[in-house]
Amino acid sequence: MTRRAGRASTLHLSQHAGRHTITRKDIPITTERTARQFIRHPRPDRHALQTGALVLIAFAVMLLLLVKAKFLLISLATAIMVFSFTSDAINFIATRRIGPLRVPNWLASIAALILITLTLLGVTSLVLSQVNTVLSTALTYVESTPAAIASMFSWAGPDVEMAVLNSVQTLDVSSYLKSLAGQAGSLMQGTVLVILFVTFLFGERIWFSTKLTNFFGDPETAEQVGDIVTSIIYKVNYYLLIKTAVSAATGFLVYLMARGFGLDLAVALGIMAYILNFIPNIGSIVATLLVTLVTYVQFTDPALTVAVFLTVSGLQFFIGNVIDPILMGRALRLSTFGILLFLAFWGAVWGIPGMFLSVPIMVGTLIVCSHIPSLRPIAVLLSREGLPEPVPDRSLRTDEAA
Repeated sequence: MTRRAGRASTLHLSQHAGRHTITRKDIPITTERTARQFIRHPRPDRHALQTGALVLIAFAVMLLLLVKAKFLLISLATAIMVFSFTSDAINFIATRRIGPLRVPNWLASIAALILITLTLLGVTSLVLSQVNTVLSTALTYVESTPAAIASMFSWAGPDVEMAVLNSVQTLDVSSYLKSLAGQAGSLMQGTVLVILFVTFLFGERIWFSTKLTNFFGDPETAEQVGDIVTSIIYKVNYYLLIKTAVSAATGFLVYLMARGFGLDLAVALGIMAYILNFIPNIGSIVATLLVTLVTYVQFTDPALTVAVFLTVSGLQFFIGNVIDPILMGRALRLSTFGILLFLAFWGAVWGIPGMFLSVPIMVGTLIVCSHIPSLRPIAVLLSREGLPEPVPDRSLRTDEAA
């Protein structure tokens, strides 16, 4: 029998074989409530805390490696993209026949490698020459640029205009331009490294499926991973093909516009618009502001500057919001917010090259996560409509394999 006058029969906790057992003793009611709260809210698992700490440490180490080895990793990522973009073309050439003869695979690979080498070296030389043109021309406008920028704020009064002029004059533009020229000089080194990586990737191409089978020790798992890699290559290649065509059209139209308005850097501005268009969302904005600034510095005519700004903005808006979505269709289905997150992260880690690579990396992350059930929520968040790539019947079951 339990006593009820002022005291209550409560719970006494003991632990046997990992389970809580309950005994009754005459203790205050408040202690009984505390015991019940203890049952409902157990202490945190030490193993979970250790796992979380290890995950944070691993992420910090990985981030450090990404920053320290960024030149090598950027070159490797670019080489993989170039290789995947041309591997299908090599397979197509190798299956063609010239009369009774068939093009050997090694001959197609050598021809593709020579074409890639010439193309990369030619594009790099063109970019470097235009960068040098821009820098040499910019140096001639260094003295007049602060006054031109300050005059843009003349509507706010002479005090504001003078304050802006003093602030701009404190910037050492010449040192920035020299630093930019030094960074552009490393572009040729990166191009040579990319060519070397692509050469070795071509040499390993025919053994890729065999290595997958031997690595996983299971032909079915190797085939599943091969399907994932094939899906990534297809979607990244589709993105690069459409983006290259759209960027080329954008650069050509910007060149025609700049030539029509009589800008000195028409060719350089067209090439910069082509390159910047590969950076999602903010690339077109930077290109528009760059053309507008060059126009104002050269002519110091507000009406002409506004006309150029409206023309380039309308062009970028039409291509970015009408033509690009029509061509891309539903092939990628990437979340706009996810693109901004990847753009910010890889831009912070790898700088401008990371911005160029952010969308291909996001495409690969989305496809991999959509094929792994435990990571599928991440794919849902990265997809535009919450509908990532459907998981095939032979999806990776990492939990079951573990």
